[in-house]
Amino acid sequence: MSSYDPGQDGAKMSFAQDMSYIDYLGLDPILGAQSPRSDAHDEMLFIIQHQTSELWMRLALHELSSARTALTGGEFRQAFKMLTRVARIFDQLNGAWDVLRTMTPSEYTKFRTELGASSGFQSHQYRLIEYILGNRNRSMMKVHEHRPELYQMLEQELRTPSLYHAALHALEAELGVTFDPDIYRMDEPHKTSEAVTDAWIKVYQSPDEYWTLYELAEKLVDLEDYFRRWRFNHVTTVERIIGFKRGTGGTSGVQYLRRMLEVELFPELWTLRGAL
Repeated sequence: MSSYDPGQDGAKMSFAQDMSYIDYLGLDPILGAQSPRSDAHDEMLFIIQHQTSELWMRLALHELSSARTALTGGEFRQAFKMLTRVARIFDQLNGAWDVLRTMTPSEYTKFRTELGASSGFQSHQYRLIEYILGNRNRSMMKVHEHRPELYQMLEQELRTPSLYHAALHALEAELGVTFDPDIYRMDEPHKTSEAVTDAWIKVYQSPDEYWTLYELAEKLVDLEDYFRRWRFNHVTTVERIIGFKRGTGGTSGVQYLRRMLEVELFPELWTLRGAL
């Protein structure tokens, strides 16, 4: 049997003058961006897992920013599609921990010193995701001062209403209520408001009447659900690999990550469940 020639079926086989798959995706710099600093076999896994996570976070930021714009403009259906996609992005990020957990403590020890003081704690994209979702802590910006362009990016986000702010404005407009301006703090984490909880309860008590807001709330809960799972899997992965050692970036490691598990992005949407 002769070997199959896809060119005979019309597939383009020569790309000397045309854009190829590698060209379109810019694969040369991407695939050349892995530079292990040791001979340890598992350092490549560690690098690629974090690089691919940063790529997924870049997409999450693209979708979250667009979803916020859509919500602000009253384009709810478009926003719902984007929020659904972000939840699935975090599902993909969860899967990355499963791969990293195949690395044992002994294997990580072989190259951990090569990381120096670098740490995922320093990810500006993760910080931007937190900021756009409403978990805004200005003190976290100091770690980015050495990169003025990144610091400015974070500063700009702190001057922009969060995704949850956009949702709360929609809630006000539909229910004809007005929340205390303090709820819309720009550079502090969102804090639970009884007035906001009551407004969301009204939506959940009459979902047919307020279906758009009802669906918006569930999209936000779904997103935070996947985000929490990602954080939880991060904690268990770190504990499995380094135990309770301090993180390379100087944090308390597992203890710090466990504190982050207590953070609620959209607290009223969780509080209301016990009130229904």
